[in-house]
Amino acid sequence: MDEQALLGLNPNADARYRQRAMAYFEQLKESQDAWEVCADALAKGIYNDDHVKFFLFQVLEHQIKYRQPEKPFIRNKAAQVFALTFVMEYLTLWPKFFFDILSLVGLNPNGVDVYLRTLMAIDAEVVDRDTLHSTEDTRRNTLIKDTMREQCIPNLVESWFQILQAYQQTQPEITCQCLEVVGSYVSWIDLNLIANDRFVNLLLSQMSVEELREEACDCLFEIVNKGMDPVDKTKLVESLCQVLQSAGFFHVEQEEDVDFLAKFSRLVNGMGQSLVLSWTKLVKAGDVKAANDTLQALEGKVPLLLQLLVHADDDISANIVAFCYDYLHVLKQLPQLTDQQKANIEAIMLAIMKKLTYDDEYNFDNEGEDEAMFVEYRKQLKMLLDRLAQVSPDLLLEAVRRVFNNTMQSWQTASFMEVEVAVRLVYMLGEALPASHGAHFTGDATKASVLQEMMRTLVSCGVSGYQHTSVSLEFFETVVRYEKFFLVEPHHIPLVLVAFLDQRGLRHGSPKVRSRVAYLFSRFVKTLHKHMNAFIEDILRQIQDLLELSPPENGFPALLTSDDQLFMFETAGILIVHGDGPAERKQGLMRSLLGPLMEAFGLLLDKLSRETEAERQAALGDCLSHAVGFASRTSKAFSNKQTVKHCGCTQVYRDCLQAFLPALGCPVQRGPLRSAVRSFLHRMIICLEEEVLPFVPAASEHMLKDCEAKDLQEFIPLISQITAKFKVQVSPFLQQVFMPLVVAIFEILGRPAEENDQTAALEKQMLRRSYFTFIQTIASSGMNEVMANQGAENIEKVLFTIIQGAVDFPDPIAQKTCFIVLSRLVELWGGEGGMVGFPDFIYKHIVPACFLAPLKPTFDLTDAQTILTLSECALTLKMIYNKRGPEFIQFLQQDYLPSLQVAPEITQELCQVLQQPDVKVFKNYIKVSANPLLI
Repeated sequence: MDEQALLGLNPNADARYRQRAMAYFEQLKESQDAWEVCADALAKGIYNDDHVKFFLFQVLEHQIKYRQPEKPFIRNKAAQVFALTFVMEYLTLWPKFFFDILSLVGLNPNGVDVYLRTLMAIDAEVVDRDTLHSTEDTRRNTLIKDTMREQCIPNLVESWFQILQAYQQTQPEITCQCLEVVGSYVSWIDLNLIANDRFVNLLLSQMSVEELREEACDCLFEIVNKGMDPVDKTKLVESLCQVLQSAGFFHVEQEEDVDFLAKFSRLVNGMGQSLVLSWTKLVKAGDVKAANDTLQALEGKVPLLLQLLVHADDDISANIVAFCYDYLHVLKQLPQLTDQQKANIEAIMLAIMKKLTYDDEYNFDNEGEDEAMFVEYRKQLKMLLDRLAQVSPDLLLEAVRRVFNNTMQSWQTASFMEVEVAVRLVYMLGEALPASHGAHFTGDATKASVLQEMMRTLVSCGVSGYQHTSVSLEFFETVVRYEKFFLVEPHHIPLVLVAFLDQRGLRHGSPKVRSRVAYLFSRFVKTLHKHMNAFIEDILRQIQDLLELSPPENGFPALLTSDDQLFMFETAGILIVHGDGPAERKQGLMRSLLGPLMEAFGLLLDKLSRETEAERQAALGDCLSHAVGFASRTSKAFSNKQTVKHCGCTQVYRDCLQAFLPALGCPVQRGPLRSAVRSFLHRMIICLEEEVLPFVPAASEHMLKDCEAKDLQEFIPLISQITAKFKVQVSPFLQQVFMPLVVAIFEILGRPAEENDQTAALEKQMLRRSYFTFIQTIASSGMNEVMANQGAENIEKVLFTIIQGAVDFPDPIAQKTCFIVLSRLVELWGGEGGMVGFPDFIYKHIVPACFLAPLKPTFDLTDAQTILTLSECALTLKMIYNKRGPEFIQFLQQDYLPSLQVAPEITQELCQVLQQPDVKVFKNYIKVSANPLLI
């Protein structure tokens, strides 16, 4: 902006400046970018001078009347300026805003365009429910809407009618804009202004104009969606439908414009859902006649619903699903169904079955956005099927049986789409007709019989050999969903096992199928292993090559990924452990399974230690980690009954430990290798129990060398697990490792880090929590000698870290743990015969911690974890009283609380509550008063 020229706008300016201002005004009137400059200045509030603002609006007025900017974003900016001005000034300084705008724009296309854009911008500022507003803004917006309803809405509606009528033939873009405005405003204005013969007939006439009908459809949808009396809503929908039907819009099959049909389907969906809502309200109100009339109107829309639901275009079909779902919900509530309603259910069912079918264009090898949309659409159809099953389960079961049997009789000549959907429908019955714990083959005899018959056909008709990935996947998914079928008819298991193991399953040409089948096979075996004793060696032999470690240099693509192989090792473990044979047989099979892993591990570890290239080191590190993971996964087969010892496999897993532990000393790929071995140790603590103990000291020594925060954070749970499980057995080891571990932790916590390094700060916070949890595990396991035997200086250091954690760090989770530890230590060492000098520590440090922690500004009493911390703080004080008795009360009354200038009556009250036998009384007192020092 020309700042010198703007000075001339002041009435007191001299003639030279005023002349310059007039010249600048003329210049801006002709300028192409005057819109942008003036609108931007107004929007940003650059000028406070009213004369300058008036000048800018004058420029915009001229531009509206005589020039049309080419760029829509500039027009939108002008509209935004008007909208913001309206919001600020309408209620106070500019009540005639709309009348001024209307008189300014008239029926000038340029002006109408900005007027409509302004109305949309006002809607975004004042009405749009997706925008979050402050309480004050919400109150202001409500007042604006109320004032508009009283003063100008009829005039606005009249202007919309005039615009729609004037421009529907010549300016389709402006007409569509106007329809959008009507649709946006109709939700909060008097519907009678729009839902009248004059306006609706105009909208319906525009439904026949190709350029306007999509927007007219949306506008009618908003009118139908408007909240109103249920009887009036039914009348409105019925009158709309009659006109639409007489105009030929219900002949969906004759319409070729799918974009319009998608909008029309959305409109029908809105009308249908409105009728359902009206029916629900009328039934609730007990108005039987009106409810029946509405139900009749609803039934009348079902033929149209079916045409749209079964349409070849999935978008058109998807837009009507919600109405269909609600209609089925209505039928579910009726005491008895008419023949027509039963026919409607069957028609909907057939439509769903047809629409579930893949089309020829679906790309199974490279699924993109279109494929993802179809998967989502299928989920919607599944919801319909589930609802349909609630309305008429017998009808659904019979329909699926008929489709499935017909397809299976000729699957060799049927298209993959037909075969896949037939099997898919059987699969979907499992959720549509649910059974407790998958017991589909007991209970309801009819359902069990039909499902059993279909499963028998599925596994015996040969369809598992159909050459299409979708059919292969659906076959195995269905077999595993109904795995309980094989408990009823176990003679089919060999047939299915062969399918799992050959080119139909684990050796299928598609990696996607192989991967999924690896998981499904593990589930199948978990459930049915008792029926597989005769095939164990045969299965293990057939999957042997799938259990091999794939070193990075072999150059051959593996059939399964390492993640898939995890399932295979778990499956092999289950077969071995749960077999009926003697322990020697199980031991031999487990050694055959894990021996090659151990051997390969040793060779690869040797290669890694000599490898110098970083990429190769990473590949070898991954391979070694996978080997440990595979061995660990086999141990999932063991349970309380089938322990490692019972199966004679103890030595096999000890050998695994012997093979894997050297990896902890490897100087490269330390992180992944340590993580893998640590996870294996966690499993072995559970499976081998005390047999694992000889390996723990050496493993711990390696893991405490050159470690980072994350390493220690993951190591501490291992030590805590050992402590909690073995207690006294590991006391000597813990006494030995305790201080090195503490020193390592605080060496890392003491390392400087950049102030804004959130990752480092979080790692330190998590390590600090792990440390306090470790101390808590030792204290609560009754192993006070672990800390007691560390020497007075070291004990003091540790105790001070706990005091610091309780008071100084704003982490309520860690603080809570610290107070639990302090309470436990008071219990162990705070009474007669406790640790020498500990009572003195209680009075000097623990008692102040209990009172000072809640005084910290970061102690947020609105936070749930902080409240728990406060509760533990109270329990610690109570524990001190239990151990020290009157001596503690005397200390509080005569020494500590007076030193903090606590009022004598507060001190007296606190001491009385503290001496109550019920600990809950004191906890509640502390919670209510938050902290006596604050009172």
